[in-house]
Amino acid sequence: MKRFLMIASYADSLIHFRGHLLDSLIANGIEVHAASPDVEFGNIWRRQLEEKGVTVHEIGMQRAGMNPLVDLKTFAELYRLMRRIRPDIVMGYTIKPVIYGTLSAWISRVPRRFVLITGLGYAFTTDVSGRWFSKRKGLLWVARLLYRVALRGTHKVFFQNPDDQTLFRQLKLLSAKTSSHVVNGSGVDLVQYAVASQAKGPVRFLMIARLLGDKGVREYINAAQQVHRTHPQVTFALAGWIDDNPDAVAQQELDDWIAEGTVDYLGCLDDVRPAIAACHVYVLPSYREGTPRTVLEAMAMGRAVITSDAPGCRETVSESVNGYLVPVRDVSRLADAMRRFIDTPELIGAMGRKSREAAEAKYDVDKVNADILKQMGVGAKARGGRVEVVPTELRGVYDKTTL
Repeated sequence: MKRFLMIASYADSLIHFRGHLLDSLIANGIEVHAASPDVEFGNIWRRQLEEKGVTVHEIGMQRAGMNPLVDLKTFAELYRLMRRIRPDIVMGYTIKPVIYGTLSAWISRVPRRFVLITGLGYAFTTDVSGRWFSKRKGLLWVARLLYRVALRGTHKVFFQNPDDQTLFRQLKLLSAKTSSHVVNGSGVDLVQYAVASQAKGPVRFLMIARLLGDKGVREYINAAQQVHRTHPQVTFALAGWIDDNPDAVAQQELDDWIAEGTVDYLGCLDDVRPAIAACHVYVLPSYREGTPRTVLEAMAMGRAVITSDAPGCRETVSESVNGYLVPVRDVSRLADAMRRFIDTPELIGAMGRKSREAAEAKYDVDKVNADILKQMGVGAKARGGRVEVVPTELRGVYDKTTL
């Protein structure tokens, strides 16, 4: 039996974003292990993973920051774990699992090493070319160097949008010999996120995201303030949380938005479906994404979408078909897109139906995972048998997807 190790920086993401992929691996007869911070004994995420049949390992990892001593400890811990469990295949996603997980797997001679680039994060989302030195410029330089070194040791790099794949090639973070492949995001469970009936009452907009500047939270709030002045009946909901990212919104800033009364703050939601069902239009004015999962969930539930014309986001919307694309950071254009739905409410239902059609055609989680497993050479039998491709054996030669 082949042994697979998945490395994550957030324990909950193993359930919310990779749970179906782990199920598919198990369905193909793979022994699955997962490593993450914050999965101590008794932890809810650990219990849920173990119920799936996953063997869970807790690792020390500082998700934000670049303390070399702390990161060296993470690297050593991952190396020891791999030497102990001897995986045949390793996959990491998000920056530190990609970098330190891949380097550890390379040195410990794991036979097959894959990474999933789910987005480029804090260091990549701002142009720092005009500055002599800044913290973000330093992070960008370090991140690029570490990516370049680590990705040399991979057999295939998965991207969630073609823009990120192109950028990595242009920056030479991927060598000419490294194979890469674009998948349609993390996919969405079309059964779990079933179509919701049209919300009643005045138009309600919704944004769900970590409260970071580069998610476009401030643009959303500013556009809501503009629209609310002339359309006071319209409501604007915001769900998310503040984390330790350097780009995070300050607590006082959030408190001021809540006190002002323009936005209905929902906090951090364990289940986003009731919030999506209660809205008419989903909004995500992010600066850059891999493929935004919340947009896929809103599409699956039959909601029109406003998002930014940015990498990862633009793939989810066909302009004027299932929603609107707006330029990054452009509050005025974002407010204009909101007003279109207010002034022409019949667009809401029509575009929502197109969103669901797109989700079914392109973003079904079983189709996405079948593609990933096939590319890794471990078969593509989806959880529950909903999608099946004839299983294949691991091979030494991998097809190359180049630009």
